[in-house]
Amino acid sequence: MKNELVVYSRPKSNISEDIRTIRTNLQFTASNDSCNSILVTSSNPGEGKSFISSNLAVTFAQSGKRTLLVDCDMRLGRVHKIFDISNEEGLSNLLIDTDPTNWKKYIEKTQIPNLYVITRGVVPPNPSELLTSPNTSKVISSLEEKFDYIIFDGVPVNGLPDSLVMAKLVDRVVLVTSCGHTSIDDLSEAKKALEKIDAKIAGVVVNRTQATKRGKYSNYYE
Repeated sequence: MKNELVVYSRPKSNISEDIRTIRTNLQFTASNDSCNSILVTSSNPGEGKSFISSNLAVTFAQSGKRTLLVDCDMRLGRVHKIFDISNEEGLSNLLIDTDPTNWKKYIEKTQIPNLYVITRGVVPPNPSELLTSPNTSKVISSLEEKFDYIIFDGVPVNGLPDSLVMAKLVDRVVLVTSCGHTSIDDLSEAKKALEKIDAKIAGVVVNRTQATKRGKYSNYYE
């Protein structure tokens, strides 16, 4: 697995502690004790959403929760690279399966107890159309019966409809921004787009802040 999984490779680091704080905030703000599906997205590419979603999934698994990480970026998703697992079949393949509840054959185990992954799969010609198909909600409903937490690593909001589609199907949304990279206008545009469809924004994670006593990464929740 890549060194990006800091909560696994460096569990005592300040970065790991910050990500565990995000997990705790999400647990405390949960509306109920049933399965919590969380979409992690960003305004633009390169803001660290895959880093956050992957490490967040690890922390939920380490807390004893049966956790699934799903790579919803069927264009450029790299969760399989972060975990060094096969991407031969994944979400895109599952969504065109004649039985969308047959998700077990598309799940990859990881080295981390309680953590499972569905990679992006073969890059399809129509990612947005796949996500808007009835199969997507069927898949999510079926997965929610088996997992305590499902973390969806989505595409950036600005310029693509994929995450707006997913935001309607999950319990909450976490918006990742990058210090010195994300403009206020871009963040505002993404936030407004999510609010327009009544997405439940759990909070905003500010990634790659300057080093402080709390470490390289920090987080903020509304």
